[in-house]
Amino acid sequence: MSTGGSAGVPAYAPGQGLRIGVLALQGDVREHERMLTSLGAQVTTVRREHELEGLDGLVLPGGESSVIDKLLRGTGMYEPLVAALRAGLSVLGTCAGLILLADRLADGITGQQTLGGIDATVRRNAFGTQRESFETDLEVPALEGPPVRAAFIRAPVIEALGPAATPLATLPDGRLVAAEQGALMGLSFHPESTGESRFHRRFLSTARARRAPVCSGGAEMGAD
Repeated sequence: MSTGGSAGVPAYAPGQGLRIGVLALQGDVREHERMLTSLGAQVTTVRREHELEGLDGLVLPGGESSVIDKLLRGTGMYEPLVAALRAGLSVLGTCAGLILLADRLADGITGQQTLGGIDATVRRNAFGTQRESFETDLEVPALEGPPVRAAFIRAPVIEALGPAATPLATLPDGRLVAAEQGALMGLSFHPESTGESRFHRRFLSTARARRAPVCSGGAEMGAD
């Protein structure tokens, strides 16, 4: 039953009142839009620098990381995004988004850059070609409930994680496929493709906590 939310979304939805962007240069933008909207967020696509203004969080979707990198630089978005990450913007990166968030890239093409922010070394296409894509269940201790159903599509893997970052999930063979650091979360897989909302909920919770106004004495101010 609705309790005052807009478009049928309950007022207690985790994204209620949050303005979340989805980088829309290339990749699976619509899937993230649908997931975030279902969780009550106001969703906007981001292609230009001015569209970063006023965001509470940003999703970097899956796609082709080298293409997204070239488009970021070609549209003048690279530096503004780096600045936004350094300023503390909450970001969820899936698949190619994880690659963009990694400080180090093990096998990038010539000249490929990342935005950085997660103290990790990531390898692109670590699981082979599109034909080697697969789904599996992952145990994620940080999330309540049953195992996560995760879709791996030409997915990267985290080969090394520095002390500043926290691991979130590994495959049964021990390969690391999810991590977070501060307001940044990177996933090798696509939860939005399997209807798994808990990572998006965790991201929205971080975005809400970081946007909360704080008095000079450190206490949170009441919301309007």
